[in-house]
Amino acid sequence: MIPENEYAPYYKQYVKMIESNGKSLLDNLYDSQKDFENTLRYINKEKGDFAYAEGKWTLKELIQHVIDTERVFCYRALCFARNDKTELPGFDQDLFADHSKANQREYYDILDEMDALRISTIHLFESFSDKDLLKIGIGSGNKMSVRALGFIFSGHQTHHLNIVKERYL
Repeated sequence: MIPENEYAPYYKQYVKMIESNGKSLLDNLYDSQKDFENTLRYINKEKGDFAYAEGKWTLKELIQHVIDTERVFCYRALCFARNDKTELPGFDQDLFADHSKANQREYYDILDEMDALRISTIHLFESFSDKDLLKIGIGSGNKMSVRALGFIFSGHQTHHLNIVKERYL
């Protein structure tokens, strides 16, 4: 169990969603990507341009959002694990989505990028010691531990996969 003082209240939904399955951080990173891939890889690429409602992201934008968020949070995890005490800024997910050019990309290329990123994320977290995982830094004005960030990646991805299953398929 990850104490709630290791992440901002906003991320509780992601941490609790993943913690409840009893798997390790690394197993969750692997399994959530496998579920994501197994669901999205077999969707017709034309579905990538679909948005379930006016003003909502397309499927391509949603996947790119998961990628962008994981990249930002991996940087945070790396900084915190390396004892960088610099307070890291937040990021505006809508601004990132507006400038991602996801809809100009090939659907399967975006999925390939997510797969490559998750492999890299897993290697990064494998490199952290147990002591590194407990280190805390500040991102978006909130304290976060390295290990909480790892659970947040999986929970965030699972959250969006659930949305895909409910509203895009």
